[in-house]
Amino acid sequence: MNRLIFTVLIGLSPAISFAQQHMLSKGCSYHAATEAIVSDGDHAPFWLTANRHGIASIQPNSAYLKVGLSRDALADKDKNWTVGMGADFVVAAEHTSTFFVQQLYADLRYKKGLLSIGQKEHPMQLKNNELSSGSQTFGINARPYPEIRLSLPEYWNVPGTRQFLGFKGHIAFGMYTDNRFQRDFVKGHNTYDQDVLMHTKAGYLRIGRPDRPFTVEAGLEMASQFGSTHYEYSNGTYTEIKNGRSLSSFWHAFVSGGGDPTDGPRPNNEGNMLGSWVLRLNYKTKQADYGLYADHFFDDHSAMFHINYDGYEYRDGSMKHGDNRFILYPLKDIMLGADIHLHNCSWLTDAAIEYVYTRYQSGPVYLDHNQLSPDQIGGRDNYYNNHVEPGWQHWGQTLGNPLYISPIYNTDDNLTFQCNRFTAWNLAIAGQPTSTLRYRLRASWQEGLGTYDRPFTNPRRNVSVCAEATYSLGCLKEGLSLGAAFAIDRGCLLGNSTGGRITLSYTLQ
Repeated sequence: MNRLIFTVLIGLSPAISFAQQHMLSKGCSYHAATEAIVSDGDHAPFWLTANRHGIASIQPNSAYLKVGLSRDALADKDKNWTVGMGADFVVAAEHTSTFFVQQLYADLRYKKGLLSIGQKEHPMQLKNNELSSGSQTFGINARPYPEIRLSLPEYWNVPGTRQFLGFKGHIAFGMYTDNRFQRDFVKGHNTYDQDVLMHTKAGYLRIGRPDRPFTVEAGLEMASQFGSTHYEYSNGTYTEIKNGRSLSSFWHAFVSGGGDPTDGPRPNNEGNMLGSWVLRLNYKTKQADYGLYADHFFDDHSAMFHINYDGYEYRDGSMKHGDNRFILYPLKDIMLGADIHLHNCSWLTDAAIEYVYTRYQSGPVYLDHNQLSPDQIGGRDNYYNNHVEPGWQHWGQTLGNPLYISPIYNTDDNLTFQCNRFTAWNLAIAGQPTSTLRYRLRASWQEGLGTYDRPFTNPRRNVSVCAEATYSLGCLKEGLSLGAAFAIDRGCLLGNSTGGRITLSYTLQ
């Protein structure tokens, strides 16, 4: 294993030399990194690989070399028009691909608006990207996919409000790149999808002037997977189901309407519609910045508004709308968090704590109204899974919070989330004791019940801990840094694993 680490570290030298000798344009940043993970379990410890945009492999022993460049379109704020770009190319060992493109995109900015075309990593909103366990809808755990995205990445002050109201958000359409991975993973005896299309949108409202101590940020994040060719496996054979890809399908993804080919007489929604209501309270002082936040995930319209229509009755030979009766769902499933950023304490600069509960999912009963029963009860939401789309994943990694254990961990060649009902706690701290040294410590505890369809016989628990540090090697070369991490998993949800990671990176501005 020492030989593996030495080999990948030596591989960084040509990338550094290339970046130094090829300054293509002003404002570009050139970077290269190489990394190796060594562990003793069936997979690498959880926090060595989670929330890293899918670039790290979960295999117990792996390595990669990444080279790339970027130019930030948001850097030249004094100009109305700016352009940006980015590219990251990866060669990996013991990964889902030996070579892959992590990022490849072009940006065009006009004032506050940004048009992005290509495959680009996007940060989480309203959470600490370094310490949070992850957003439930738009996380940072999976590899990005190519898309066309129109956005306001920074708050635009609403005219006439004296900066009291601000708005930001995005609208995007994209497509998956994991056709081969899905086919290979199921090994010819499980369900999979091909040529998946994606629509995402989000809007965030800031209430309060940014120069005042207290502000509120509230938002809605929504997504729809649609247009795939679904291969349903049953009794040794595959049934092909072609989902819609017409202009009406794009419109239904945008407005959350329509229906799937398998819905029958009761169309629900075309594709896999999901999202989150998010909220953050900010309070700033001279000593620290404090934040409280919430993230409520929903997997259909009834969970989105916590209400479902139940006013059917059998009349004139068919089931029709009758009295206006409704079912109200309690708010149980939620992610709650608090974070702090200290201004004058280098040993502890940031801290965050989170609680995640997903066990309710609109309740354990699902019942469509019929001639025998007028009741309509929408439960068993089955978070992150879907019956005709691939579920909330890309390349086997969840697009949301990694505490929903990703399908890539499954040992039965099944691309579904097998534990989406759980309770979890996440605690993380970070600091920078010196100008050249930064550390991060994180720990999570989780108790999972499986799913409503396939519950675990007994609850399964897991503890994951990771300690990591990054040291700037400016004494050897400006922009060169060395990182090291040690992590463990203990429990029967993920299994036991102990391992470490070493990273060498170089950036040339």
